[in-house]
Amino acid sequence: MRAAVLLAWSALSFAALPAAPARSESVDLALVLAVDASGSVDQYRFGLQKRGYAAAFRSSRVIKAISSGAAQAIAVTLVQWTGPALQEQAIGWTVVRGAAAAEDFAAAIERMPRRLFGGGTSISGAIDYSRLLLARLPFTAARRVIDVSGDGANNRGRSVTLARDAAVRDGIGINGLPILALEPDLDRYYFDHVVGGPGAFMIPAQSYDTFADAVLKKLVMEIAANE
Repeated sequence: MRAAVLLAWSALSFAALPAAPARSESVDLALVLAVDASGSVDQYRFGLQKRGYAAAFRSSRVIKAISSGAAQAIAVTLVQWTGPALQEQAIGWTVVRGAAAAEDFAAAIERMPRRLFGGGTSISGAIDYSRLLLARLPFTAARRVIDVSGDGANNRGRSVTLARDAAVRDGIGINGLPILALEPDLDRYYFDHVVGGPGAFMIPAQSYDTFADAVLKKLVMEIAANE
């Protein structure tokens, strides 16, 4: 019964998303930033995540990596996630081409309100939802990647390895940014159960205070993989 409910939810979620327009613009990378908004993430920690992502898109290293690709552009969206059926596309698909567009996206992250509070930690739900967004991607992308950050192991919804494997079968890579503040061995969990696909990798953050450094390093690696 539980599996049937989850399948029904996936079908409804897929139907609820708008149909993708014709794919005209080409980008080097389509990237879903899946940001943890579960109960363990208080407002201060959520703010540190926002500031880390915003600072990364203002970094000359990220802008240089974007400009180094064949299309010199990436498409990026930001998702807040928590429980199995609790995800919000907080910032829609945005093409980042050059410093001005990167600054605009950084500013959008700073303005973004928190939309979810609690509901468990469902990394599998975040991956499944991100797959739906990538299935309706309004661009032609050389690569598609889900970038999952979080501070806990999957404790709600279906098996995270099943979600990961389904995404990998679709040609999607999953990279991880585990925050080790609450679960010191979370990096091993992400390595074994979350990341997957060609070239997949993981960059751990020892705490929320070091999150910004980890995000910057991770984004540069993800984007530069297009070269």
